[in-house]
Amino acid sequence: MSAWIRMISDEEADEDLKAVLDLARTPHGTVDNVMRVHSLRPNTMKGHVILYRAALHDEANTLPMWLQETISSYVSILNDCPYSLANHWKNAAHLIGDPERAEKIRAALDARTPETVFDGAELELMRYAEKLTVGPGKMERADVLALKNAGLDDGQILEANQIIGYFNYVNRLLNGLGVSTAGDIVGYYAETED
Repeated sequence: MSAWIRMISDEEADEDLKAVLDLARTPHGTVDNVMRVHSLRPNTMKGHVILYRAALHDEANTLPMWLQETISSYVSILNDCPYSLANHWKNAAHLIGDPERAEKIRAALDARTPETVFDGAELELMRYAEKLTVGPGKMERADVLALKNAGLDDGQILEANQIIGYFNYVNRLLNGLGVSTAGDIVGYYAETED
């Protein structure tokens, strides 16, 4: 466990906190630091778990999971958030399923040149993610119309918007409290890879 504020271990947790920690457990049976950092205020941990799962891991989402994770990674690059980037890029690369393509995508995102690897709806999503992350007050109707003109429906636009908004929230939470991956199992799919 690593952050600039105290985090309560499972052994120290009272019954209320234990219930929320159980809700926050990963498929590996652990509680990642991104959630444990809320341990002094279990109510915010509970809200965070629900928001995270609704934005990124809901079965109703229709954007491909690799693209959801790539959008998450791009927002984390733009916000210079090593914690989210470590976890979500590992997931994206796994889901892309082609190491060479994943490497090209990562290099393009790092260089802020998504147009070198994407076109169409995927490129418009990256442009939307970048503008909403670095210039939220400059958003205009034309930004959403570009997504529609690229073939995305309103539900998919909402999905992308929620993923981008969530990662802007969590990147600031993590960076603002100095949360690191120390002690975490990095990546949702780590168990199947190891």
